[in-house]
Amino acid sequence: MKIAFSTSGRDLTAPLDRRFGRTAAFLVYDTDTRTFTVVDNLQNLNAAQGAGIQAAQAVVDTGAQAVVTGNCGPKAFRVLEAAGIKVYNSSAVTIEEALGLYREGRLVEASSANVEGHWM
Repeated sequence: MKIAFSTSGRDLTAPLDRRFGRTAAFLVYDTDTRTFTVVDNLQNLNAAQGAGIQAAQAVVDTGAQAVVTGNCGPKAFRVLEAAGIKVYNSSAVTIEEALGLYREGRLVEASSANVEGHWM
């Protein structure tokens, strides 16, 4: 299974970004192989609009089945939900911590967006 984490870093010790649409990158971790890839999201950092939708589509394109992020707005949530991708909001400091919480079953799947659009 692949899990996408919003981040500004390039490894498991990197911070979990509170932003989804305007995160710098997604670290996509494969739980089967215990490997990861990093997908840049730089085109959305300063986007006037549509950052969440475009970021969500980028995650869909990675083949991820879940997303762990601090916050997810309504438009991005709808795209992820339509693609069958589960969203988990977390206040974990690092990706490593968030991954541990996920493995322990301590993250709760979101049923809706937890912030309004254009959240910074």
